Amino acid sequence: MADHRNAPVNALGYLRVMFTVDDIDDTLERLRKRGAELVSEVVRYQDVYRLCYIRGPEALLIGLAQELG
Repeated sequence: MADHRNAPVNALGYLRVMFTVDDIDDTLERLRKRGAELVSEVVRYQDVYRLCYIRGPEALLIGLAQELG
């Protein structure tokens, strides 16, 4: 996509980065205070991860993953 700022989360290319976090809810709360916006919702992948995407600086997609268990 020529303009990554409005690209869907499944667009091809280097449009996003993903981080592992210890507590996804705490991380989201802190990032929202700095202007991050949740894209869609936090989802559960099997019983292994909680995952979400946020739009961060320059509207880049940032993925967050919290390992469960």
